Amino acid sequence: MAGSALRRLMAEYKQLTLNPPEGIIAGPVNEENFFEWEALITGPEGTCFEGGVFPAKLVFPPDYPLSPPKMQFTCEMFHPNIYSDGRVCISILHAPGDDPMGYESSAERWSPVQSVEKILLSVVSMLAEPNDESGANVDAAKMWRENRDEFNKIAQRIVRRTLGIPN
Repeated sequence: MAGSALRRLMAEYKQLTLNPPEGIIAGPVNEENFFEWEALITGPEGTCFEGGVFPAKLVFPPDYPLSPPKMQFTCEMFHPNIYSDGRVCISILHAPGDDPMGYESSAERWSPVQSVEKILLSVVSMLAEPNDESGANVDAAKMWRENRDEFNKIAQRIVRRTLGIPN
């Protein structure tokens, strides 16, 4: 299984290299291990994350693309759909099948037709439009709903840190 996963990841990397999505750079940490990638995601324009450059890692299972990768930001993040340790919580990264909590349809969850590019674009969309209904970070979700100005201030502090600018 790992052989077909490796071939798929190599093909996806080639595609991302030839036609990179705007504001996203991603690829294997090194060429000896295609199952661990690093990514840099630029904060979407017109959002409180605009101007930031957010590093993340993706770890792919041996049975990829049958199972989704795990994704985690490696910098500080404050967002309703990102756990405090940086793990990303969005439908596309959830295993195929029905959602036991009833928040997601099976069509929103992972399927083998998805790709690394689709994941990364979904994360950019998530940064721009959080889902505060099923927050991974309850404090961030509550602040997003109830005190957007304070949320934006925290996000801007994080943006400055990702750029190495002191607060």
